[in-house]
Amino acid sequence: MPPSTPELVDFAALGLPQPLVRTLTRQGITTPFEIQRATMPDALAGRDVLGRGQTGSGKTLAFGLPLLARMADGERARSRHPRALVLVPTRELAMQVSDALFPLGRAVGVFLRTAVGGVPYDRQISALRRGVEVLVATPGRLADLIERGVCRLDDIEVTVLDEADQMADMGFLPEVTELLAKTPADAQRLLFSATLDRDVDTLVRRFMTDPVTHSTAPPTAAVATMDHHLLLIPPQDKFSVVASIAAREGRTMVFARTQLGVDRLVGQLAAVGVRAGGLHGGKTQRMRTRTLAEFREGRTNVLVATDVAARGIHVDGVSLVLHVDPPKDPKDYLHRAGRTARAGETGAVATLALPKQRRGTLAMLEKAGVSPAQTRVRAGDPALAELTGAREPSGVPVRDEPEPRRRAGRPDGARRFPDRHRRGEPVRSGDRRHPGRPAEGRSERPSTEGRSERRSGDRRFGGRPAASSY
Repeated sequence: MPPSTPELVDFAALGLPQPLVRTLTRQGITTPFEIQRATMPDALAGRDVLGRGQTGSGKTLAFGLPLLARMADGERARSRHPRALVLVPTRELAMQVSDALFPLGRAVGVFLRTAVGGVPYDRQISALRRGVEVLVATPGRLADLIERGVCRLDDIEVTVLDEADQMADMGFLPEVTELLAKTPADAQRLLFSATLDRDVDTLVRRFMTDPVTHSTAPPTAAVATMDHHLLLIPPQDKFSVVASIAAREGRTMVFARTQLGVDRLVGQLAAVGVRAGGLHGGKTQRMRTRTLAEFREGRTNVLVATDVAARGIHVDGVSLVLHVDPPKDPKDYLHRAGRTARAGETGAVATLALPKQRRGTLAMLEKAGVSPAQTRVRAGDPALAELTGAREPSGVPVRDEPEPRRRAGRPDGARRFPDRHRRGEPVRSGDRRHPGRPAEGRSERPSTEGRSERRSGDRRFGGRPAASSY
């Protein structure tokens, strides 16, 4: 007798309010993912929930929908007192969570705001003073806002920790612990993570009450849907191999170890005809947002990033992840690799290793649960093209055109100064707002008659000769 398939369940059957169901339907989302089916009934019932699922498994809606449903049932938030808190490790992940939940919140009258570093405080403070139901924040910026006295966590009803293992890996555990201690002890807490290891367990034991655990996949489950390749290369061929892989068709994420390495590689790729965007913590939020938007929209097919900057980035259609520098930690490998083969798709992961890196890289991959195919390649080898889709770059340098400056209210770009004289008219002294009238409190400029002429640029101070130019 064939095994029975699980019955398909829609969002309404999980207990979600109709306004949210209708908004999801308009977005083309009708069937919950496994992590959503598993966790939403308990989350909607007010239970503390531990959810573990591989990257791209739908965790954002798994916590976001129950949170919005609860906020829609309550009163408006008081000034400076959000009712729900979503803590995330990076600015990019905060923006992604906000983008996913904002239209859903609007459908049920729930106001959502982000609080992240790298952007001015003014708008975040203004929004908090008006009242915010759901605050999506990074730990550092939230701590700053609390210290400034513009945000309090006394009214928090639901706290979500998204990508909790990444926050622990990035050293945010002390800040997260301090923030959670400021929330009411009886508040609901939802924790979602790719792994539930020792560091995350510390938070669970201290802050969660009788949590329900739902694990939809083991930590290394996602790697089974990927092809893993360890490419053994000679040192002198490293950049040529990277450039040919970056020139492939399809969306590619490239990982380098340092910020300097990212910037250098982006410049080197541009010089051989490959347009790439660079992403790391040293860039402003505006630059990071623009780079990600270009990558998502297909204007750039290659994104070069550091580990920290790429944490939590969710971009569909990434068909290859390339490790220019092999990671030392198996967790970093899994997080990097998780940018491809998302939501049931397939993908490939290629790791470059020099001869001296081979043994250490293989040991790291074994800990990550990966058995890669090992291939010795050089630039231009047919095997490289077969495994990764590599092709020869165009060789024509890429130059970014500067964006034209647009001036509000002047579509033709003309500069207008209503108080200035028209060309050809004599210029009269005095206040520019009232031509011909002496400025209030000042006398007319004294006449220059009788002064000795001096060449333009000659400056004289008493008897001191003008400084010579060089």
